[in-house]
Amino acid sequence: MGNYHVAFKSIAKLLDCEIITPPPISKKTIELGCKYSPEFVCIPFKYNLGNYIEALEKGANVIVQAGGGCRFGFYGEVQKEILKSLGYKFEFFKLNNSFNPFVIAKEFQKFNRRATIPFLLRGFALAFCQALAIEKIEDYVRKNIGFEKKEGEMEKLFNSFLMELDKINNFTQIYKTYNKFKINFHKIKTKKPKKPIRVGLVGELYVVMEPFSNFEIEKKLGKKGVEIHRFTTVSNIITSFLFSRKHVKRLMSDAKPYLKYHIGGHGLESVANAHKLARQGFDGLIHVKPFGCMPEINAMTALHRISQDYQFPIVYFSFDSLTSESGVATRLEAFYDMLIMKRKKYAKNQRIHGGGHRLHFHQSRSH
Repeated sequence: MGNYHVAFKSIAKLLDCEIITPPPISKKTIELGCKYSPEFVCIPFKYNLGNYIEALEKGANVIVQAGGGCRFGFYGEVQKEILKSLGYKFEFFKLNNSFNPFVIAKEFQKFNRRATIPFLLRGFALAFCQALAIEKIEDYVRKNIGFEKKEGEMEKLFNSFLMELDKINNFTQIYKTYNKFKINFHKIKTKKPKKPIRVGLVGELYVVMEPFSNFEIEKKLGKKGVEIHRFTTVSNIITSFLFSRKHVKRLMSDAKPYLKYHIGGHGLESVANAHKLARQGFDGLIHVKPFGCMPEINAMTALHRISQDYQFPIVYFSFDSLTSESGVATRLEAFYDMLIMKRKKYAKNQRIHGGGHRLHFHQSRSH
């Protein structure tokens, strides 16, 4: 999922395991996943299954799956049975929503005696720090790649950053590497306006964080000179799990008056972040989800109302194995053109009325 395999290798490295990294996600991955998956399951299930098959073909004999929060929490057992029926021999360990170190250590020790609690805690801490470093650099790239003077510089530097981070296995080196590349990224010359077009990206976590699954929406829109803001990250998911009550309370506050209850998955986060961005004067929002994802379908009604109340453009993308990349690109282009026209209309009104303060009224609805 995205570049997170670079970070989570740290756990296996400490356990002296041979690490099998599946090939980058491709059409072959999704073809394998679709071939052996039930037709009605969501697209992340199929991507995962294709990933597992590719890894097993390369020699992996232990699969660790992390996830939960919606139907995905039950997918591991189904995937395990499918892979067993295909003749693969392996150990399958599902973290699901349990991050109890004693439970994890007990399970890991079945196939590796070095998996003591101190080893695992250090491994998870290293992985978390590396993931955080990746996320911060990615965030800078998302917000600035469309404004670089020399096209391709940021992508090239980012690939160098990942390669160097992949070789690290201690906290000091992570900190030094992050700071070194942070400085190098800021050295890249950019031509960024004072008020660039700002767009948020929300939705189901896998489709948001895995670029291949959404046809690289972030990169496509970013290179048009749009500042992309995304909130769904692994570090955010982990911290929200550890401080779940506080996290849900904050989200419910941001989602008012459009939601009164938690709607499962990341649906609440989609509505809360959309409402926050609309209030902050963002230009628009992209909502992505797998076809049939119930939490995000539930969120869409609230998102429609936020869009109407704040005159806040939102474009919706639903992905499955038959989704056309050209169709997504066409709709993304139309969305970008609409944002440009909205900006021009606002600038024209400012010239006519001489600027001044804007007062915005909207009628809140209780749902």
